[in-house]
Amino acid sequence: MKKHISAFLLLLAVSVTTIFGCASTKETTSDSTKSEKTSTEMTPVTLNEVAHSIFYAPMYVAIEKGYFKDEGIALTLQTGFGADKTMTAVISGSADIGFMGSEASIYTYNEGANDYVVNFAQLTQRAGNFLVAREKLDNFKWEDLKGKKVLGGRKGGMPEMVFEYTLKKNGIDPSKDLSINQNIDFGSTAAAFAEKKTPADFTVEFEPGATNLEKEGKGYVVASLGTDSGYVPYTAFCAKQSYIKKNASVIQNFTNALQKGMDYVQSHSPEEIASVIAPQFKETDHGTITTILTRYYNQDTWKDNLIFEKKSFDLLQDILENSGELTKRAPYDDLVTTTYAEKAAER
Repeated sequence: MKKHISAFLLLLAVSVTTIFGCASTKETTSDSTKSEKTSTEMTPVTLNEVAHSIFYAPMYVAIEKGYFKDEGIALTLQTGFGADKTMTAVISGSADIGFMGSEASIYTYNEGANDYVVNFAQLTQRAGNFLVAREKLDNFKWEDLKGKKVLGGRKGGMPEMVFEYTLKKNGIDPSKDLSINQNIDFGSTAAAFAEKKTPADFTVEFEPGATNLEKEGKGYVVASLGTDSGYVPYTAFCAKQSYIKKNASVIQNFTNALQKGMDYVQSHSPEEIASVIAPQFKETDHGTITTILTRYYNQDTWKDNLIFEKKSFDLLQDILENSGELTKRAPYDDLVTTTYAEKAAER
């Protein structure tokens, strides 16, 4: 926990200007004909996402289909490149809403934040990363990792914790049965693996890293963390208590737009979804986007609603405790509200 506290306090000391400097900011776009509201009636909302990933497809559908505009929201999207940076943006006020793993809200609550963040909408219910092997393995079993070297994720982050949780579910001790390298920056592991910059037999990758490694013939997806770890509340939207209290209607409208995105994803094919979100991923060809969406689609990645249930929150804290990152559990009633998601689901 000391690492989380010190890292969080250090980041809060960084100026708002610096935060904007490290964030990749994108103005959202959608068909203006979808809304009769004028620009003077729109409410500006800044959303900071932990990463820009096809994994979060329902949110990008809501952007590209104009659902936020329909709800009277002029959305500005920032990418924080890490839950610590995204949380800092929300706490400091440079972002109104944060989108990240909910473990960050637990850490800041336990660190004593007065105006702590509250999770109001859960987006994903599966992990979004995959285990990629150096060699093709037709009948991979988790026990095949014993004695191997793996490029993992940041200690205390959801990707690494879910990986270790999955290992333990399969009778593997993460600290004794294999070697996990946690020294490679997020987003750099695929390149390090492909270029063999560090010795590793496997790497744990988000998309498009996993698919790109396969396309280049430098790796092979052998397992889905999302499938093998089970249902996990991987990412959620949150805002400070004070913001939610002062802007309840905005939070409701924001959640309504997200629910429309969820509904679209539930009722359309990966190919159709790919066509909608393609403007968000101009550097990725349509076929690759479709391949990635199909993987996520088949493993039941997205909920059909945004309600963050207590059993999911309890499971999240089980995983945190299991990884040694949590010594004090946080109360569900303080850190989660389902009011807005329930109303959105009823529409």
